[in-house]
Amino acid sequence: QVQLVESGGGSVQAGGSLRLSCAASGHIFNRAAMGWFRQRPGEGRVLVAQIFGGGQTTYGDFVKGRFTISRDNVEKTVSLQMNSLKPEDTAVYYCNVDQRANVESRANYWGQGTQVTVSA
Repeated sequence: QVQLVESGGGSVQAGGSLRLSCAASGHIFNRAAMGWFRQRPGEGRVLVAQIFGGGQTTYGDFVKGRFTISRDNVEKTVSLQMNSLKPEDTAVYYCNVDQRANVESRANYWGQGTQVTVSA
């Protein structure tokens, strides 16, 4: 069974930085997409950043160059470096591993979420 455990969330002042990390236990494929989504109060879950097996990345428009996603296929981790944080970034951030393209083991995994609070 695959489990995703997030860490690095917390409270920070506007303009500060946080680094979120997500560690996967169990077997995942190196080609699986790994990423971060977030959900603000009263809103739906939206994509923050995603990195694919070959290193291709995609970011939500609201990131505007402030966030950087990376992965370590040996350690089975994905990280999100968040700089120049804004109060609007306050949300629960969820780690995601998407291997629905892998015919051998189609799955889409989610972490439990970690709270990020940015004060003005």
